[in-house]
Amino acid sequence: MLPFLSTPKPSLRLRRRVLSALLGTALSLAATAPWAVHAAEIRVVTSGGFSAAYDQLVPLYEQATGHTVVTARGASIGNAPDSIPSRMARGEQFDVVILADSALDQLVPQGKVQAGSHVDLARSMIGMSVRKGTPKPDIGSVAALRQTLLDAKSVAYSASASGTYLVNELFPRLGVAEQMQTKARKIYSERVGAVVLRGDAEIGFQQVSELLPFKELEFVGPLPDEVQQRVFFSAGVAVGAREPELARHLIRFLAAPAAAPIVRSTGMEPVAGR
Repeated sequence: MLPFLSTPKPSLRLRRRVLSALLGTALSLAATAPWAVHAAEIRVVTSGGFSAAYDQLVPLYEQATGHTVVTARGASIGNAPDSIPSRMARGEQFDVVILADSALDQLVPQGKVQAGSHVDLARSMIGMSVRKGTPKPDIGSVAALRQTLLDAKSVAYSASASGTYLVNELFPRLGVAEQMQTKARKIYSERVGAVVLRGDAEIGFQQVSELLPFKELEFVGPLPDEVQQRVFFSAGVAVGAREPELARHLIRFLAAPAAAPIVRSTGMEPVAGR
């Protein structure tokens, strides 16, 4: 029995159906791929936004196909040593690249991702978390969000796509950019939730799918609709991929309609079946 099936869940019957459908999808794809007779290694680099869904889907793909997926991780943007742009700039080789869609598209003219290989996987929203046992701020309206930012003693935000939006668009729009310069901090090479959990920041903003895994934190909610940024996380085939056909094979699996319930359970909106 798969480990997912033995874990008690409120909707265990539904979960079994989802997993069965996913395994069927992977086997169906494998049956149409005569080039995949022998087990192979597929190298993937992914940003954090899609990781929660990816970490559930990849073991199923490996089980059904016999292929091994080797994963590296990094931010969608920025110049941190482990960011995806930095990894690719120094020549690290991958088969599949998964990151925010705008950042993926920038890698095409740089000769890092194959033109025409872009596939949207899911849409994400930005949310906020605090430590459990501390007051839960109100971000239910734009006015309440602005006041929460003004009242906060310290704010952490991602060095990736969500953080760029906060600094360049949201903070100026709310009229709090000057105040945020002294109490908001960009977080490199780790998740914002870890910083909030340590007590190094009072509140933290990141993609909802990256905040929800921190069960020790209180997830406050997503940003109000009026100021929400919905980012697509997308996959592409890397230029120089050793397994380009298998890369497309894995991407089709991740984007399959059968994957939608797992994607949705991680706080993202599936693209499949929209």
